[in-house]
Amino acid sequence: MASKIMTVKEVSDYLHVHPSTIYRLLKRGELPAFRVGSDWRFNTESIDEWRERQEASQRAATKRP
Repeated sequence: MASKIMTVKEVSDYLHVHPSTIYRLLKRGELPAFRVGSDWRFNTESIDEWRERQEASQRAATKRP
């Protein structure tokens, strides 16, 4: 089964952040994405994996003394 592909607007809604935050993460190379012409697209599975890694690193950072 093919995973869902999202636009910037859809991924910003999905992550509950402003679209400018998505563009900032893209500029830094921190968010998994690909281009279709001049538009960015996001694979839902890749975004979910990225989010899990971000949450895990946040948990690890808060456990440090």
